[in-house]
Amino acid sequence: MTSRVGAMRQADMGGSADESARATSLTDDLFVKLEAQIRSGQLPPGSRLPTQKEIAEAENVSRTVVREAVARLTAQGLAVSRQGSGMYVADTAEYRAFQITKDELHELADIVKLLEMRLGVETEMAGLAAARRTTADIGAIQDALQAMRELRGDPVAAAKADTAFHMAIARATQNDYYARFVEFLGLRLVPPRNLYLRDQPEEAHQAYAEKVHGEHEAILDAIVRMDPARARDAARHHMQESLTRHSMLSAAARGKGR
Repeated sequence: MTSRVGAMRQADMGGSADESARATSLTDDLFVKLEAQIRSGQLPPGSRLPTQKEIAEAENVSRTVVREAVARLTAQGLAVSRQGSGMYVADTAEYRAFQITKDELHELADIVKLLEMRLGVETEMAGLAAARRTTADIGAIQDALQAMRELRGDPVAAAKADTAFHMAIARATQNDYYARFVEFLGLRLVPPRNLYLRDQPEEAHQAYAEKVHGEHEAILDAIVRMDPARARDAARHHMQESLTRHSMLSAAARGKGR
């Protein structure tokens, strides 16, 4: 009897998990569909969204799925609620700010895409920093690099120091947009090395940290010497190395999944 009850409970738990996964998938699909309608102008800025009941009936999904999809539209700045009137497409929906959410960076392939984008940004950022940096900027970059070395035993803390290093370079450009962009990315800017070396021994982590430290030192040296060409080359080399490392790891992961 006990065995039978346990099996029934397990089946119930499995069913609940399956139902939850299905609801999540339906929510994702509905969100993508509504977002596309807004983006294409089918649902123009300022227009009223159909009621949750109307959407549920038209899409053959539950009200819960609709409610979660619409909540996501609101969180993304695509829809707004008007008390007593319903949900409307935001007037600024077509001008929604560029975003990279943490949920988008849970796969190595997503990290690779971000690194591809950073390649050009970081290269030019280092060149401008070398041309415009102040003595205070050099001190901030050096402090961040020193923190990276002291925290190399902690991948997450080292990633935070790495982010501070890039932020200091961004500020050294004297261009607020670079600093705002790096601040926006935050910790998404630098994937912790335990993502890349998740199953590797401590020696591999130390070797990786030393290699990255050397790449950063080359960038710093060029900025100190106010050599924009060398700074761009050093930054591009650093970003290309990171991109190559994570691309290889992503390819290996895909291979294991086949």
